[in-house]
Order: sequence, then C-alpha cells, then structure tokens
Amino acid sequence: MVGRTRRVLGVLAAVVATMVLSLGPGVPSRAAEAAPKPAPGVDITGVGLSEPLRLRSDTQSTLVLAVIDQVNWFGRTGAPTGPKVADLGPKYTVVVLAGEAPKQTFDLYPLAKGGPRAYRPAKQPDGRKTSAGWFLGRLNMSETLRHAGVPLERQFDTLSGGIGGGERVLPEDAINPARDIDTAISELQRLLLLNLGVVLVITTGLAGIALLVRRRTR
Repeated sequence: MVGRTRRVLGVLAAVVATMVLSLGPGVPSRAAEAAPKPAPGVDITGVGLSEPLRLRSDTQSTLVLAVIDQVNWFGRTGAPTGPKVADLGPKYTVVVLAGEAPKQTFDLYPLAKGGPRAYRPAKQPDGRKTSAGWFLGRLNMSETLRHAGVPLERQFDTLSGGIGGGERVLPEDAINPARDIDTAISELQRLLLLNLGVVLVITTGLAGIALLVRRRTR
C-alpha cells in the first residue's frame, strides 16, 4: 500500500513539474506579442525651410505631440471653401507618421487673416478615405510651429489656448505608445498570477493527498 501511494505521488509530482514548465515560456511570448507600436513622428515643410523639419518621438516627443495636437481635433467634415489665397499667408505642410510611415497630411496657415487655418486634403498618404475641408486652427498654431523650428516671428498674444474640438482623426494608440507598454505589463502580471494560482492549487492537492496517505498508513 505504501509503495503504491509513493508511486502515485511521484506521478503527480511529475505532472506538476510538466505544467509549470509548460506555463513558464508562455509569459515572455505573450509579452513579445504585445510589443509597442511605432511611435509617432512629424515632418514639416514650407516657406523658409530649405529642408524638411523631421521631429521624432525618441528625441523630441513634446514637440511631436504639440504639432499633432494642432491637427488632431478636426471633425470629419470641414468647410468646403477657405479664405482667399491672398489672406492665407505662408503655408506649412505637416505629415504625421507612425514610425517612418506617413499616415496623414495637413496644410497649416498660422498667419491667415482672421486667425489660423488648416486644410485637410482628400488624398491622404495612408490611402484612407476622408473628405477635403477647411478648419479653424488653434490660436497657438504659430507659436507651436515656431518652437518646432519653423522660422516665424514670435506671437506674444497666442502663447496658450485656442480653438479646437470635434472628434479625433488620429487613433489614440498612435499618439500614446506608452499604452502598449502598459498593456504588455498588465498582461504579464495576469499570466504570472495565473501561473501562481495553478501552482498553489496543485500544491494544496498534493498536500491533501499526502495527509490522507499518512492517516491511512498509521
């Protein structure tokens, strides 16, 4: 009887070891699947720029998000016509990227008469369907572009605030790559807790069997 019980316990211990080893490698593989998506970037071209301004999140994250904020709150439809060409002032084209892949493009007119304006072309670099339209820009558009490196004179009365609203035209995870890292960490924690729970249940079962065997062999 005692020898048979020992054989049963040995088989159970082997099963536990196999389950723990099979669960362990699954943790890093799940975390690897949840790798962060490409960080956003911005390219700016226009009047006074001999070459494009290339802003990337790894070195200029604050400027990248500030420029994206200038175009991220436009509604799905804008005005069919904008100001007269003579009233627009200098044009700056902003291309929003995911990693190095261009996703969206906008023409910004920070010095337009009556306030900053923005134009969204119907043809977008990622091929998505959208409608062309004109939008009122944020009042701090000129200062934001100036801080990004665009050669504009300082505007003392538009340092903060401005017009903006509507629904996002850029996905939230595209401008917040840290969220993917948080998701991966949360999933890793859940997997570790699951593994721990399985080990505790099996350990408790083995302890119960051992106690039962000890009582019967006395």
